[in-house]
Amino acid sequence: MKGSKHPRNEQTLNPSGNASIHDVIDQVDASRRLFVKSSVGGAALAAAGGLTLGGLVQTVQANTGSTLSLPIGFSSVPASTRALNVSLGGSATAVLDKVVVPTGYTAQLLVAWGDAIMPGGTPFVGDASESASQQERQYGAHTDGMHFFPFAGLGGLPSSERGILCANNEYTHEDILYSNGMTAGYNIAKTRKSQAAHGVSVLEIRRSNGKWQVVKNSPFGRRITANTLCKVSGPAAGHALLKSRKFSISPAGSVDTGTLNDGYTAYGTINNCANGVTPWGTYLTCEENWNGYFGSSTGSIPAVSASEDGKNYNRYGVSVGGFGYRWHETDPRFDVSVNPLEPNLQGWVVEIDPMNPSAAPIKRTALGRFKHESAQYVVDAQNNVAFYMGDDERSEYIYKFVCEGKFNPTNRAANRNLLDSGVLYVARFDANLSGQWIALLPGTVGVDGKALRDNPNFMGANDAEVLAKILIKTRMAADAVGATMMDRPEWTGARPRIKGYQEIEVYCTLTNNSNRGRSGGVKANNPDGSTAGGSARPLVDAANPRANNVYGHIIRWRESGRTVTATSFAWDLFVQAGDSATTTLTPKSQYEGNIVDSPNGSADYGAPDGLWFDPFGRLWVQTDQQGDGGGNWVNIGANSMVCADPATGETRRFLTGPNHCEVTGVTMSPDGKTLFVGVQHPGEDSTFSNPTQYSNWPQGQWSFASDGVTPLPAGRPRSGVVVITKDDGGVIGT
Repeated sequence: MKGSKHPRNEQTLNPSGNASIHDVIDQVDASRRLFVKSSVGGAALAAAGGLTLGGLVQTVQANTGSTLSLPIGFSSVPASTRALNVSLGGSATAVLDKVVVPTGYTAQLLVAWGDAIMPGGTPFVGDASESASQQERQYGAHTDGMHFFPFAGLGGLPSSERGILCANNEYTHEDILYSNGMTAGYNIAKTRKSQAAHGVSVLEIRRSNGKWQVVKNSPFGRRITANTLCKVSGPAAGHALLKSRKFSISPAGSVDTGTLNDGYTAYGTINNCANGVTPWGTYLTCEENWNGYFGSSTGSIPAVSASEDGKNYNRYGVSVGGFGYRWHETDPRFDVSVNPLEPNLQGWVVEIDPMNPSAAPIKRTALGRFKHESAQYVVDAQNNVAFYMGDDERSEYIYKFVCEGKFNPTNRAANRNLLDSGVLYVARFDANLSGQWIALLPGTVGVDGKALRDNPNFMGANDAEVLAKILIKTRMAADAVGATMMDRPEWTGARPRIKGYQEIEVYCTLTNNSNRGRSGGVKANNPDGSTAGGSARPLVDAANPRANNVYGHIIRWRESGRTVTATSFAWDLFVQAGDSATTTLTPKSQYEGNIVDSPNGSADYGAPDGLWFDPFGRLWVQTDQQGDGGGNWVNIGANSMVCADPATGETRRFLTGPNHCEVTGVTMSPDGKTLFVGVQHPGEDSTFSNPTQYSNWPQGQWSFASDGVTPLPAGRPRSGVVVITKDDGGVIGT
């Protein structure tokens, strides 16, 4: 989710007089602490991580035993550090510029930015000379969340040889996207190419003679970009706040038609970060840092106190210059001084049918509008279905949406509009390790004692309009009801209910928060919704127990009564990530974490981001830190993917990524024998005059793609998808 034009969290220390982790533990009520003390001895407590909330949690879980249907059977790969790179003859300011997997596994490149994925697509040439129209038929930039949808195989069973891969293309790096960079002759052609590289890539892939390849002439291949026509559905559809100006969009520019969109139509999906799927077989792409693509040609935007738009921009981070993409300079659709309501059409979960190339993507407003990160579904024993989501910014919230209708496993068409009606909830994590799901409904009473329908941010002619405003301004509603501010909630994942394990247990990565515990500034998002996005400096609390949370942690919760309709839950911390050596940060106890690995430190990681459970019960965690092995990451090294047992916490490092990259996006074939993993922004921060300054991946690692035929041209680092198989043909991870 990170990039050169995306907001960064500070990496510096912020000493604070706020509560230590031991003080936070004292907030946990006595009965909970006595339960832990009576359930486990001192030796087990020390082995599980000692007196931290994560350690307490793991002592409880250690007694449950593994529920994996297949154990973790590989040895950790070494951390890809600068020291390792030097020992192999490389630079002292970089990590290995390659993907490394355990002995007995093979990694190859399946697809990368610029590869043809549909009829009429042209090959990537390496000098960024492709036009916007060519990019529209090529794999997009900066891979993120993804999912493999298998075709039906023999006997109607899911095929592990052929299917559709849907992959998010989060953002672009203009200095490698254009042959002459960002600043020289910026025009609408460059804007259109950038817009064409965003969105989602849908491609058919198959394995033939043991080699995976893209079916480049497949009728299923398509690109969904920043200009693709989308539908808008659900309770907010048709509301006046979604009736932006309507433009005629062409390669030459966007021309104002003088009319308004109808509130049921939107153009494009952008900053597609994590993903989800539905139990009825559709893909969910999540719009995250969409605010950074908007700007103002007048050099100003409305003040917070001046208008509804101004407050909305402030809470969601819309600014004069955005993240520097410059789209608003050539495309007035993204100029808020011309088209002030267009931002309201971004920030949604978008449903895509991978098997129907003619179906328009649908923005499902019932799931709320924020910086969406992941949408993990759970179906309970009564066929109720819920989706769990994070809002990826410092001090934002965790949500769930519970569908009003039940899932019908025998009639796919009956599930078509389940995402249009239901209840959106936001989480409150209490210090006694219990939690509440607070419904974001017109009658919900906020911390000010007023129902949301009486809050000036949401007032309307009737409750239908009030609900529409709640969903368009979801962050403000969560502020009003006193939800718990979290340390950048990102991907969510649900533990498989296998081998007798029946709890509904959901995990969420909390990547980091350098504002946690900092002095000055507001300590909580104001309940009136006036706090600028990401600006709060909250105190430590039970669910976010570290000030200056550099390395992040993973939280999990179990729904009461084993049903997704529950309004209460029990929670704990699965792990506090960190560096067991901690040579650059003090005090050591604050940053070393409590990862369970053997030997200690062999699977250290930080900034957990991607999170996914495989069908065998194993938890895979991917990281997003600076990726060059410097500073606070000197021991942890490159970004990585680790595998963990959710019951015991046992963790091993499975993969390390190239220099300056993020490891993100993961999916598996039905038989478990092929793993697809995303590598995003290798060589990030390079310039157009020296695009391979930091990385020449993937061409620097391989000469050909996984089909053994397609050559990989040099000239640009390229985001892409790696396909990993076990040399003995076995299941990944064993």
